[in-house]
Amino acid sequence: MFGLRAVFGRTVILAALASAAASAAISGDGRLTRRPPPAPRTLVIDAGHGGADGGAVSEGGLRESEVNLDIALKLYRLAGFLGVRAVLTRDGETIEYSDDAVTVCEKKRDDMRSRLRVIRAAENAVLISVHQNKYGSPQPSGAQVIYAPDDDSRLLGESVQDALMDALGRGNRRGAVRDGGDIYLLNNAGCPAILVECGFLSNPAEEALLRTDAYRTKLAAAIAGGLRRR
Repeated sequence: MFGLRAVFGRTVILAALASAAASAAISGDGRLTRRPPPAPRTLVIDAGHGGADGGAVSEGGLRESEVNLDIALKLYRLAGFLGVRAVLTRDGETIEYSDDAVTVCEKKRDDMRSRLRVIRAAENAVLISVHQNKYGSPQPSGAQVIYAPDDDSRLLGESVQDALMDALGRGNRRGAVRDGGDIYLLNNAGCPAILVECGFLSNPAEEALLRTDAYRTKLAAAIAGGLRRR
């Protein structure tokens, strides 16, 4: 397949030289020094909503916050299996708020600030925020990725969107879209960041799937697969 052995050998040598050059730098006195390897990425997995904010609720009473958390926990376990360092912004439905956060609106703002602190404390972070969609009619369906307005986030978002389409079927015709500035965490994370709308709670067929452990596992695995492609 590779043709002459010598050609393959030269390819390996050139690749090794390119790798060495990429990891080297010229010091102030002209000496060649090695750059330290980049810090490994930390996957920050954010299960949207929770606590006083249950998010969207389906006609059948399925709460978005519960679905988000289950998918996020599955993704967290998959990341550990793949050797990817990961942290969660929440690991349960109960959220502790500051004493001065009284109304639901105040609690949501307090929660967003807490999540942002988790993201900024993570070394070399990449943010994946897990959500569900809802619309006023039952027709819309499908998973969709929204990415922060920078190139790294766009590439990550497109990769995860492609993986979701591969896993869920080409009937999912939605494409990754850039955030218009409305999503607090995406615009303040300061790192590659995407939000994954896993499905529509307003679509009866999709809501039925989102109730199942198998479909939630498929979604988590697809997101992880999109990350691996990057």
